[in-house]
Amino acid sequence: MKTQEQGFEGECSWARGSEAEHRLFERLFQDYNEIIRPVANVSDAVIIQFEVSMSQLVKVIWNDYKLKWDPADYDGAEFLRVPAQKIWKPDIVLYNNAMGDFQVDDKTKALVKHTGEVTWIPPAIFKSSCKIDVTYFPFDYQNCTMKFGSWSYDKAKIELVLVGSSMNLKDYWESGEWAIIHAPGYKHDIKYNCCEEIYQDITYSLYIRRLPLFYTINLIIPCLLISFLTVLVFYLPSDCGEKVTLCISVLLSLTVFLLVITETIPSTSLVIPLIGEYLLFTMIFVTLSIVITVFVLNVHYRTPTTHTMPAWVKAVFLHALPRISNFTANLTRSSSTDSVDAVLSLSALSPEIKEAIRSVRYIAENMKAQNEAKEIQDDWKYVAMVIDRIFLWVFILVCILGTAGLFLQPLMAREDP
Repeated sequence: MKTQEQGFEGECSWARGSEAEHRLFERLFQDYNEIIRPVANVSDAVIIQFEVSMSQLVKVIWNDYKLKWDPADYDGAEFLRVPAQKIWKPDIVLYNNAMGDFQVDDKTKALVKHTGEVTWIPPAIFKSSCKIDVTYFPFDYQNCTMKFGSWSYDKAKIELVLVGSSMNLKDYWESGEWAIIHAPGYKHDIKYNCCEEIYQDITYSLYIRRLPLFYTINLIIPCLLISFLTVLVFYLPSDCGEKVTLCISVLLSLTVFLLVITETIPSTSLVIPLIGEYLLFTMIFVTLSIVITVFVLNVHYRTPTTHTMPAWVKAVFLHALPRISNFTANLTRSSSTDSVDAVLSLSALSPEIKEAIRSVRYIAENMKAQNEAKEIQDDWKYVAMVIDRIFLWVFILVCILGTAGLFLQPLMAREDP
C-alpha cells in the first residue's frame, strides 16, 4: 500500500511538473516572434557567445529577455527545452563554405534558462574551402581557416564573443592522415565595400600537419633505393653487357612511381611537390647515367684501327688519375727486336741461318704488332674503367647531397604557428 502511494505521489508530481512546463511554454510564446531580435531597445546589441568543437558541434549562447520567468511561479522549473524553430536565433554561417548550404540544421532543441539565457548546440558538418600548398608534400603543413559570422546583422545588432582562445579539441578523434597542431580563434571587425556598417566574424585557423609515414614507406624509401641503385651501374664491369639494361630498368621503375604520385597528390600547376622534384632529379640522374654508360662502352670497345689515343688521354687517364684514385695499372709493353737486327749484321753467318733469322724476325714483328694492338685495346679498357670509377664517386656524392638537400627543405622552412 505504501509503495502504491509513493507511485501515485510520483505520478502526481510528474503531472504537476508537466502542467507547469505547459503553462510556462504557453506564456512564453503567446506573443513571441522568432523573427524579431530579443532586445528591449532597438539600439541594443545581442551578445552572442560562440564556440566550435571538433566533435561536429557548434555552441551558441545568447540572452533573450522575452524568455524570462520566475521559477517559483512554475513549480521550480528553471530550464525549458524548446524547438529551435520557435525562438529567434542568430544567423551565423560559415563564410568560406564549400558545400553551398550555409544554414545549420535547426531541428534540434534549445535549452532556455529562467534568466533568459538560451543555449543552442546543434550538430553540424562544416566543409570549408582551403588553399593547399603541396610544395613540401608529403612533409607539408597546411593552414586552413574557418570564418564564422552573422550574414545580416552588423556589430551594432549582434556582438560576437569568442569562447576560449582556440577550438575545442577535447572530443576530437585523431585522423590517420592529418594531425592538428593548433587551432586558435580570432575575432575581427570588418567593413565590407558593399555596406556602411561594420560586421564581426570569428575565424579559426587550423594548423594541420600531414602524417608522412604512409608516403615514406610506400613512395620515398623505394625511390631512394632505386636512385642509389643507379650508382651501381658504374661499379658494374663493362664486359658484362648489362649496364645499359640496368639503367633503362631503373628509368622505367621511376616512370611508374611518377604515375603513382600524380594520382596521389592534388593537381596544381603553381608549385612542384617535393617528392615530384626528387623523382625529376632522379630521372635526370638516371638519364645522365645512361648517356655516360653509352660513352664508357664506346671507349671500352675502341681498337687501334678505329681510334688513336691522344697523348693527353694517356697523361690524364693512364698516369694522373690512377695515382689520385689509387689505381694499380698493369700495363706491360713488348720487347724490342733490335737484337735480331744485330745478329743479321754479322757477315760470318751462312745464308741459311740468315734466312731463318729473317723468318724469325717476321714472326716477331707480327707478334709485336698484335701485342701493340692488344696493349692499345687494354689502354682503352683501362681508360673506360677509370671513367667508370670517377663517375661512381661523383654520382654517389651528387645522390647523397641531392637527397639531403631536397628532404631537409621542410625542416629548414618549418615555421611554428
